[in-house]
Amino acid sequence: MNNFWPSCGFDRLVRNSRGWLSVTPDYLRLFLARPELAMQEDSCAAEIALHSRLMDDPQHRVDGDAIGLLQDADARDNYRVFLDFRDALLAAGTLEACYLGLMRQGVGRTPPLFIDLLVQAIVRNLLDDCTDAWQARAGELLFRSQRVSVQEGRPMAGDRERLDMLSETAGMGDIGRLLREGGAPLRQVDMQVLGADNAAQYWQSSERHAHVLDLGHETRMELAHGLSVALAKTQSGPRALAQVLERWVAHLLGVAVRIGPRQRIDDPSWRWHIGLEPESSAILNALYREEAVEPARMDRLISLFQLDFEDTREMRADVAGRPVYLGLAMNAEQVLRLKPQNLLLNLPLARAS
Repeated sequence: MNNFWPSCGFDRLVRNSRGWLSVTPDYLRLFLARPELAMQEDSCAAEIALHSRLMDDPQHRVDGDAIGLLQDADARDNYRVFLDFRDALLAAGTLEACYLGLMRQGVGRTPPLFIDLLVQAIVRNLLDDCTDAWQARAGELLFRSQRVSVQEGRPMAGDRERLDMLSETAGMGDIGRLLREGGAPLRQVDMQVLGADNAAQYWQSSERHAHVLDLGHETRMELAHGLSVALAKTQSGPRALAQVLERWVAHLLGVAVRIGPRQRIDDPSWRWHIGLEPESSAILNALYREEAVEPARMDRLISLFQLDFEDTREMRADVAGRPVYLGLAMNAEQVLRLKPQNLLLNLPLARAS
């Protein structure tokens, strides 16, 4: 069960005394094996030699002259980007320290893919003892884009890359793509919503992005005479995401917080909020300023959360004891791209973490 997300390289890393992930040569080799740096049929002799030397010793110091010998301009650029990233990792010592440094000082030329791979390994680390498929699936939101569809009023998040692939190929790979281009009808492939009946499949499947996550807050049971009651779900996407975000803050900032889903904010003393991506940031900013938000845009808001510090002394004095509200929204294209760094950079901390 614990061998989930094998592609992130977690098994190539070791924890230090703080529980953070120390950089290893084997982890760096994971990047050298990626298509952007892997050898091609037309790779020149200098590129083959450089790649071989780095695979033998991923920490080998490479000067500008060695890069200049590569014949392909894209290869030269790819190696420069990788080496800058590698040097930042080695200087930081751990993935967590490197990630925090990039978020605070600016990512520069670091590709978004590299950032996502860092986040995936870090989340894999903090969920290493996890046996809850909902938490693991919610953890994917921190490093993979989702497409959101609303079904019977409930937002459903499916992995964007997988859904786009299925739309293009119907799960039949290159053959499906060719059939689609030729106008042949393809069968529809549906992704299963993660539930009690299929949660075990999450751990057993080699493809971890195959389940849709229900981001609805509750279910309703209809009673006689037109009455209904709200039933909190035993397992829910918002609750699972809140639990992952609690671990995320504790692991990277060393601050204990409690996070829980909310359906609305009724707080005349509302003082602090954080959008977990740009869309909810804009919506919450407008609501905080008591500006009107058009209904179509409000419909993009998927969930609200309330964050409370376990120790209010960790908070800035001017907001100590007040809740921090979080927002989660999709954009106009119904894409959800969570920015987990927002939570780290924008908490009202009393001290620099």
